Amino acid sequence: MRNGMEMWTARVTSVMLAAVFGLTVAALGKPRTLASNHAVGPFDVKLTAQEDKTEPTLGRMTIDKEYHGDLQGTGKGEMLTADTETKGSGAYVAVERFTGTLKGSSGSFSLHHTGVMKRGTPNLTITIVPDSGTGQLEGTSGKMSITIAVDGKHSYDLQYSLSGR
Repeated sequence: MRNGMEMWTARVTSVMLAAVFGLTVAALGKPRTLASNHAVGPFDVKLTAQEDKTEPTLGRMTIDKEYHGDLQGTGKGEMLTADTETKGSGAYVAVERFTGTLKGSSGSFSLHHTGVMKRGTPNLTITIVPDSGTGQLEGTSGKMSITIAVDGKHSYDLQYSLSGR
């Protein structure tokens, strides 16, 4: 029989291995495994400014995206922006609903965007909204990054997990 320190060490080791390999340890006696995955590809985006400005530095846009590659489908959303007098500084927040397939699994999920630009240096965080997945994408979680090439073409890199619900 293991003493308390050996049991604690075994538990910490299993939690660390779970984190490294994208697995969860038994939670409340119900073990579940997570499949860690990576999806990449290009997307086309159309932003349409809405002319209901209440303040000159604030804006609102609709988002229409067509995803290609590992994601196949559309993204529809809303974006709020804030401009500043300093060139290269500003911020945006957006919520987007993706509908389509992720590596062949169909369904939808929502993405939450937070972008801040400080004098030309961007900081962008995009996360899958918890519990927003439907269909075969139920239980999807993860983070997305976006790259905009010099030629203006957009691509995504999605690190995600499926909870196997």
